[in-house]
Amino acid sequence: MNRSQNRFHKSNPARSIQAVAAILLLQVNLALAAEPSGTAAASVQTVQPAQTAAPLQTHQDNIPFDQLQHASRNPFDAYRGKAVAPPSLANSTRLDSLIRDGKLYLSLQNAIDLALENNLDLVIARYNLPIAQMDVLRTQAGGSVRGVNTGVVSGTPGGAGVSFGGSSGAGAGGTSGGAGGAGAGASGLVQSTLGTGAAVNSYDPLISAKTYLDHTTQLLPNQILYGVPVIHLNTFEGDLSYSEAFPTGGAIQVAWNNNRQTTNSPNETLNPQLNSYFEFYANQQLLAGFGLGPNLRFLRIAKTNQKVGDIAFRAQLIATVTQICDLYWDLVNAYDNEQVGERSVAFATETLSTAHKQFALQAIPEMDVLKAETDVATRQQDLTIARTNLELQELYMKNAITRSLDDPVLQEMPVVPTDHIGTKVEPDTAPAQEMIASALKNRTELQESSLVLENSELSRKTARNALLPSLSVYGFYAGTGYAGPTNPLNKITTDVPTGFSGAVDNAFNYSSPEYQVGFQLSIPLRNRVAKADQYRTELEYRQSQVYLEELKKRIRIEVRNARFALEQGASRVDAARQARDLAQKTLDITQQEQKLGAGSNQQTLSAEHDLALADSALVSAETDYEKARIEVRRATGSVLEDYGISIADAKTGVVEADNSR
Repeated sequence: MNRSQNRFHKSNPARSIQAVAAILLLQVNLALAAEPSGTAAASVQTVQPAQTAAPLQTHQDNIPFDQLQHASRNPFDAYRGKAVAPPSLANSTRLDSLIRDGKLYLSLQNAIDLALENNLDLVIARYNLPIAQMDVLRTQAGGSVRGVNTGVVSGTPGGAGVSFGGSSGAGAGGTSGGAGGAGAGASGLVQSTLGTGAAVNSYDPLISAKTYLDHTTQLLPNQILYGVPVIHLNTFEGDLSYSEAFPTGGAIQVAWNNNRQTTNSPNETLNPQLNSYFEFYANQQLLAGFGLGPNLRFLRIAKTNQKVGDIAFRAQLIATVTQICDLYWDLVNAYDNEQVGERSVAFATETLSTAHKQFALQAIPEMDVLKAETDVATRQQDLTIARTNLELQELYMKNAITRSLDDPVLQEMPVVPTDHIGTKVEPDTAPAQEMIASALKNRTELQESSLVLENSELSRKTARNALLPSLSVYGFYAGTGYAGPTNPLNKITTDVPTGFSGAVDNAFNYSSPEYQVGFQLSIPLRNRVAKADQYRTELEYRQSQVYLEELKKRIRIEVRNARFALEQGASRVDAARQARDLAQKTLDITQQEQKLGAGSNQQTLSAEHDLALADSALVSAETDYEKARIEVRRATGSVLEDYGISIADAKTGVVEADNSR
């Protein structure tokens, strides 16, 4: 048995019992992890709309997200999978508390709270938080970074700038094999060398065990060596090894190899022959792969990515709240327009009834009656359009604030907005530079880009380290012990121990030591791969710097544009209110003239129609103004603060009932 085999491939026979136990444990784990196909389906089908939305954690192996990294005292826990509970599709009880007389009465704050508890975009985004935690756990053991998602989920339809399906944005911090990944990232940035550097070994200790029983029978052409024509060998092998790597770039390995061999040869001095071999081996990198920087780079990237994931969740929360606000004011717009349409139809119907009476008295010609009927039909059509638009906005809102719309009653339930546009409309008086400074401080895009830039800076350093030749210092100490009774067929006597304990003593008592210390050097002559990767990290870093500056410029323009839109919106509201007041005065004068006999039904209908158009224009202007206010908050990054939204509540999906905002 040569030294390399002794050094790396042997272990204790007693360890075979643990190996068998591990295999059995794996089978039990697979059996426990198997989930009947009907269980998950049944859990979804039995969900009731009024049921409280449970946190994403349940019984048995379903572990809460924030406890997956906690150390366990169970030694077998490392070999058991952890299951995540199926997501709850039950709407929160807050929804039931807002239903009265078969209608859902909703304020803007109610809509936001319901969205924090039920919106599926947020439910999807919450999974990214523990996914980032698992990257930290993985890289603590020396694994490469898988990356986190930084996109905003936009699967909820409705609202300004929001469309059906998917998520926008790209992952951050992903690598493939520790040296790159996808070629291109978000916004045209290339991040394929993120995490590049020298290879990183696993920091989880590894115990290897091997045991076997071997029988060999061999015909011998020459009997001089063994003294028999046919040699029979029976070997029982038991090997055990322990290995561990360290973040400094070093590693150790301890091997203990044992065997017992019997033979029918009379020429063997010992039969059976007992062998025991012990070795301790250590090495440390001195150039490429030396130090904590290159060897803990994945962990540092993962921790930075975890911060990026938290910021991305904040971005998701801002996007969802902004969308809910837009949806709410679209709902108010549709509701008010439907009210305007109903008033217009009622007025036209009353005018038609008066026209029929006047025609019966031959006070007006039949043509006036026909015009009145046409006007009623036109306004009925406008009302139908307003009602269907209201139903669509109600559906958008209910979809955005619920987890499930399977209940037919909820699907058809009217939604009544209780908040309306305030009477006082003023443009934002904050100085533009102050708003821009707030945006540069609070915008999530800048925060994410700054952290990604930190990862790129780390990759620059580790790529430079990977350029160096590979030089390591190593050393090992080994001891060998032999034992066994004297072969009765051989008359030679020895003083070696006869029992296995004697062989073990000789392996460890420095009676037959072997030790070695040396250096191992590997120099790539052209080193083109590492040099190209190093220079590429420099290019990607500079590209990210330029993107960060471009992002700042874009945010400055967005803030000013939002401010301009708010000023224009306030002006439109003022103009629309004046036009509406003038239309009301015109209608009042026309009605007074008609009572005095100086006006006609058609003049009154025309004036009332102008009033309805002015009312609709005012509602649209007020809606646009409210959306412009929301856009200013989004552009300056103050959405969550202005609405008093707690990140902690959003992460748990449970908003306190007495939460004052």
